Amino acid sequence: MKQIAIFSSGSGTNAENIIKYFSESEEARVGAVFCNNPKAGVIDKAHKLGVRCIVFDPHQLADGYVLAKLKDCRADLIVLAGFLKKIPTEILDEYEDRVINIHPSLLPDYGGEGMYGMHIHRAIVENEEEETGITIHYVSDDYDEGEIIFQEAIEVDFEDSPEDVQYKVQQLEHKHYPEVIEYLLRDL
Repeated sequence: MKQIAIFSSGSGTNAENIIKYFSESEEARVGAVFCNNPKAGVIDKAHKLGVRCIVFDPHQLADGYVLAKLKDCRADLIVLAGFLKKIPTEILDEYEDRVINIHPSLLPDYGGEGMYGMHIHRAIVENEEEETGITIHYVSDDYDEGEIIFQEAIEVDFEDSPEDVQYKVQQLEHKHYPEVIEYLLRDL
């Protein structure tokens, strides 16, 4: 049974979706959720779904604590789902080509440090973009610059608000992220 470790900092809608998707899988399951925000909604969501949550502080991400916990969990794949901190090089080296992220735009557009969530959706609307979407990519040492695994686009209507764009993008995330994770796990 392959083990998925999810890293999340916020409400946890993607984490919840992934946990539910793999809850009856015979090939993989979410073994743990890692969270750097003790007030994040993802903690309650994980507990309600019977998945342990490891809450850590910024120092523990860099000092080897989180890496040791990942090894204890026997994580095969690390999935970032709304995780806003940079993953240390030590973890990326240990889990080479096994750390992925989902980004709520079509990278390389609207990527980089500080570009996440509603910041991106507001910029899409303000710039009158005709499309946006999601990008699933490998995590590298630089924000949003890892190799792209999958992209899917949606149209942005001229009357769409940032909240409308967010809703459309979340629908793509919830549909495609678990499927891409499942696909990647087959080769591990």
